[in-house]
Amino acid sequence: MGNWVNIEHDPQTDIELIHAHFTGHAYDPHFHSSYLIGVTECGLQQFHCRKKLVNSHQGQVFMLEPEEVHDGYAPEPRGFTYKMLHINADWMKQRYEGLFDKKMAAHELSFESTLKSDDTIAHLVRSTFHAIQNKESLIFKDTQLDLLLEQLIDSKYIKLRENAIKSLPDTANQIRDILHASIFHEMSLDELAHRVGIDRFYINRVFKKKFHSAPHQYLIRLRLDTAKILLKQGFSPATVATNLCFSDQSHLGRWFKRCYGMTLYQYQKACTNVLYLNC
Repeated sequence: MGNWVNIEHDPQTDIELIHAHFTGHAYDPHFHSSYLIGVTECGLQQFHCRKKLVNSHQGQVFMLEPEEVHDGYAPEPRGFTYKMLHINADWMKQRYEGLFDKKMAAHELSFESTLKSDDTIAHLVRSTFHAIQNKESLIFKDTQLDLLLEQLIDSKYIKLRENAIKSLPDTANQIRDILHASIFHEMSLDELAHRVGIDRFYINRVFKKKFHSAPHQYLIRLRLDTAKILLKQGFSPATVATNLCFSDQSHLGRWFKRCYGMTLYQYQKACTNVLYLNC
C-alpha cells in the first residue's frame, strides 16, 4: 500500500481532518500553528518531538501543541495509518471560554506528554472526526468537541464542576422546550447555553440527568419522528431532509435506518401511494 493523505476542512469550526497512511519516511521536521490531536489506527508511528523519539502504537493518542517541531517515520514495512484533528489555537481558547464561562478565560491547553494510552480520548477523537466528516448537525458536533476538550484538562477541575450541578435550578424542561422549537433550524450548544443561562459544560449533564439522553440525541429523535410525519404527508425525502437540517437525503436515510430498521423508501411505500426514487 502506497502513501496517501485525505484532507477535509469544516468551515463551521475551521478544523481540518487528516486521514493518512505512510510507509518508510513520512515527512521531514516541521510544525503547525494549530493543535494536533490524533489516533494511530494501525501500525507503528514514530516521530521525534521534545528531544525524544516517540512510538505511537495502534489505539494510542498523539497530541502536539502549536509550533512543536516533529517528523514522521514508519519503522515497519506495513506502515502506519492515523486520523487526526488540526484545531486552530484561537478557536480552542474561545471554545474553552464558552465551555467553562469566564472562569477559564485564561486557560491555554498544554499537553504534559505527546503520547497517551487512553481509550476514552481515543474514542472521542474518532467520534469527533466522524461527526465532522459525516456533516452531522451543529449541536452534535459541538457535543463531541466539548466532550473531547473536557478530557484534555485537569480532571480535578471537572470534578468540582460536576459537584456544582446539584446547586443549579432545574433547567432540563426549559432545554427540552427549546429543542422542540428547534426541529426545523440549526441549534448550537452556544445558543442553547445562552438561552438557558448556563455555560455549555452543564447542558449535557443537566439534561441527561432528567431525560437520560444528551440534547443532540433528543433532537435527532424529534427530527426523525417528524420525518415520519412528513413522509406520510407525501413530501419527498430530499425535501424532508433539507427542512429537518440533515445535510442531504443520504444523511437522513442513514439515521432513519439506524433508528427504525428500514429505508425511507420502505417507510414511504408502506404509508403512502407516493413513491420517490433513491429513497
